Parts: sequence; C-alpha cells; structure tokens
Amino acid sequence: MSRVVTFGEIMMRLATPGFARFQQAMPGSVNVTFAGAEASIAASLAYLGADAAFVTALPDHAIADACIADLRSIGVETKHILRTTEGRLGIYFLEHGANQRGGNVIYDREGAAVALTPAAAYDWTAIFTGCEWFVISGITPAISRNAAEVALFAVQEAERRGIKVVCDMNYRTKLWRWEPSLSARDLATRTMKDLLRHVTVFVGGISDAIAMLGVDGAGDLHTVAKQITAQFPNLTHAAFTQRDGSSAAVQNFSGALYEKATDVLHTAPTFSITQIIDRLGAGDAFTAGLLFSILQGSSPAETIAFATAAGCLAHSIEGDFNYSTRAEIEALMQGDGGGRVSR
Repeated sequence: MSRVVTFGEIMMRLATPGFARFQQAMPGSVNVTFAGAEASIAASLAYLGADAAFVTALPDHAIADACIADLRSIGVETKHILRTTEGRLGIYFLEHGANQRGGNVIYDREGAAVALTPAAAYDWTAIFTGCEWFVISGITPAISRNAAEVALFAVQEAERRGIKVVCDMNYRTKLWRWEPSLSARDLATRTMKDLLRHVTVFVGGISDAIAMLGVDGAGDLHTVAKQITAQFPNLTHAAFTQRDGSSAAVQNFSGALYEKATDVLHTAPTFSITQIIDRLGAGDAFTAGLLFSILQGSSPAETIAFATAAGCLAHSIEGDFNYSTRAEIEALMQGDGGGRVSR
C-alpha cells in the first residue's frame, strides 16, 4: 500500500474524568492521552493497516518519549520526528460536554517545539521518499508564524515531488493569534488560501469552508463544492462533514464527497448518534477513513460511506485516536449498527 505522511503538532491531552467540570476535577486526577489532528489521522490510518508516518518536532525528554512510544504501538512510523532542545510539548485541557452544556477546550501550547522549528531542520527528501500522499491540517499553521511557513513549504515541496496533498481545514477560533493586526478569521483565511493552492483533496466542515474561503453559502452543497474546487485548481475532490444535534450527547453525523472530474456530489447515510463517549477526533477519523478508502481504489460513493462510518464510530471511543477496525467500519456501512455484543 502507498505510504502516507502526516505533519503537525501532537500534544498531551488532559481530560477531566467523566463529565466533571475543571473546577470539580482539579486538584485531583485527570486522564492523560496524546492528541493532535495529523497524529490522529496517522494513528487511524495505521490502525486500519495503512503505511502511515507522522512528522513533528518534540522536546528531548521522557514525556515526549512516551508520546512517540504511543504512536509506535499503533504502527505509526516515527523515525523522522525531530528531537529538539528548544520548545516544549503542547498541552490541551478538555472538559466533556453533557446534555445542553457544550464541551470546553483550553490550550496551553505557546512555544511548542513544532511551532519554533524551521522548515530547514527537517529532512524532506527522506520524509517524502516513497510517499504518495501528504496530510496537513488548518491547525498546524494556526499555532505560529513559523509553523505556517513550514506548512506552506511542506505542501509546496510535496507538490514539486508529485505527491498528492490532503488538507483538513479544521478551523479553531481560539488559535490564529500570531498576527495581532488581523482577526483570527482573517488571518486563517489569508493563510489557508495560500496553502490550498497546493492541495489535491479538501476536507472540512461546511460552515468553516463558507466563512473562510469566501464562497456563496446560499446555494446547496453541490454549488458550494463547485465554488471551492474552482477557486483552487489543484483540487480534485472536496469532502465535507455534516453535523447537527439537539445536545452534546445527541448528534446526527454524515458526509459528502464532491468529485470535480464528474461534477458529482456523493452523499453518505446519516448516522443518529445518541450516546457520545468522545466527539474529539471524529473529524480526523473521517479524514483518515476517506484517505484509506481512496488508497483501496474504492469508488467515490464507497469512499464517503467508509469515511462517514469511521467518523461515526470515533464518537464511541475515548481519546482522539480512532481504535475502530476496518471490519467494524465496513459492518456499519452495511447496516450493522445495533451495538450487539460480539461473542
């Protein structure tokens, strides 16, 4: 199978137990895992059996060692992760939502190693050897000016080498603070438009795509997808997650994939999720499922169905990584969503 490389920040995730609020849980115990969009995508791909590598910069200490060991335990290649004496391991704190109370994330990632490490420090020739697909998200360029420059350099280098690029928009309102003269939204729009010129497959939520890319959201999704792919000629596909719900615990989740060559929008069935264990990482699972299915040579209709089922199952798993097998995803695609015990 073709090699996939993802690049971005990985952090330590500190989540309050159950549905406790920060003030209830601290001082006390929290649940520690590792998380980050591109790392989550690599983890999901590797768990599905793909040849996936993750690239980042991490400080040279024991906690970063544990982070790398966690990725390796899933099958992610980590040999091109840089170890640095400058910078730190970022952290984010998570309070799960419940009923009508939404979840809350607090970031503590200023000065992370990957935010400080320049593009020249990475061995891109070695990183891209044997690579067919490169994955980046809108989170990495949001954390610092340097990280944005590295992300742009990386996608340009991938394009120069004939490597296809996937970008998950992943807009985060609490980030994008590195140019104070611009609002977070304006900075994100300017930066991501430059990056998307080198991207093959766009992935994103509909509202963020409309707001950030300056497309007319008055039309249907087919029209929106056509506008996005027309704006960025390198794009061959645009994929969207679709979500709505009445509370933090009840959500409807679906997806759509637009194929530019045929001008066809393929949609997946909507899953009604009534018991969400953890919704963070569901979009990453969707992106990983999309790319994994593309690697299998699946049709667009099969690809969006697989991606959507992967994203659905991720809601049932604690942590950002999607520990769902290919067989489980395919069973859900075929209608086996009753939650029966496997005996």
